[in-house]
Amino acid sequence: MADHDIPAPYLHGYADLLADASATGRRLTRDEIAARRALGEQAAEAGYGLRALVAAHLADARVNWPAGGVAPDSVMAAVEQALDAFAEGYERAQRQAMRQEEAARREFIDDLLYGRSDLGQLAERAERFGLRLSHEHAVAVAEGEAAYDEGDAAPRSVEQAMIGRFGDRDILLTTKDGRLVCVAPGDQAEILGFFAKQAYAATDGGHVAIGRPQPGPGGVVQSYEEALSTLELAERLEFDDPVLHAADLLVYPVLTRDRQAMADLVRSTLGPLREARGGAQPLVDTLVAYFDSGCVAAEAARRLALSVRALTYRLERIHKLTGADPSDPVSRYTLQTAVIGARLLDWPNRPL
Repeated sequence: MADHDIPAPYLHGYADLLADASATGRRLTRDEIAARRALGEQAAEAGYGLRALVAAHLADARVNWPAGGVAPDSVMAAVEQALDAFAEGYERAQRQAMRQEEAARREFIDDLLYGRSDLGQLAERAERFGLRLSHEHAVAVAEGEAAYDEGDAAPRSVEQAMIGRFGDRDILLTTKDGRLVCVAPGDQAEILGFFAKQAYAATDGGHVAIGRPQPGPGGVVQSYEEALSTLELAERLEFDDPVLHAADLLVYPVLTRDRQAMADLVRSTLGPLREARGGAQPLVDTLVAYFDSGCVAAEAARRLALSVRALTYRLERIHKLTGADPSDPVSRYTLQTAVIGARLLDWPNRPL
């Protein structure tokens, strides 16, 4: 913006201050400094750039430089005081605007992820933050050992990488409850994939879960809740994969939808393992390793730091106590489903 585009009111009284400072050698009074601050706030609120405003003040000082017995030091001291007060007011208004913008953004994010606002109004507010909620969106959530706020190093590094790669392509990056969150268009899986890679690195090997794309204003909260549930599931089942997709784990919510039925299956199938020496947990761990290794005894034994003979003995003991043979395809399905239920319900650590 050119100097002549700055409205005269923002320079009001400036030339008179310089003339008086030249004639008397005085400094600006408290009221004069307050007046310059107020003008700076008004200029910021009106959207003028600080660089153009400073240039306008300097140009005005040059044009209105006092004639006659001029004391340059006094004039320059007045210019310095006036500009300092003006810039202070300008920056104060900018900080206030940033706080208000951040508060509005945080309120929008809370409403978006918790679904607490009217969907029509939410869609209108979303456009201000670069989202078009009439389209399909998916949400990725990352968590690490520490809890993160927006100003922390990890979120900042992820944001810089995302902007450097994708710009502002309808992406919302934020933190919520100590986790990193990314909302992206549902048809651009590469965005969430890149976020997952960056978040994994920034959180020093944390976990990332990606919800399924969901349509409409309410789709974001659905995908977000799926991602959160996937993280919880990964913790309970001790999944090692750094990135988990809710779409790949849909069987688990189906299995746990009827919690009472699952608890009954665990009790009836695995309950007899409590009679084993050392309790049920070592034998449950044996089944977990056996099934996770594709029912390969040698690999399961390696994971448990056992000999193959010791592992085979445990499998035989499980067969004897439960009546279900882990090597038999029919029995295996019942046992594996019961083991999944036990891990989800934290049995035998918690009573059913």
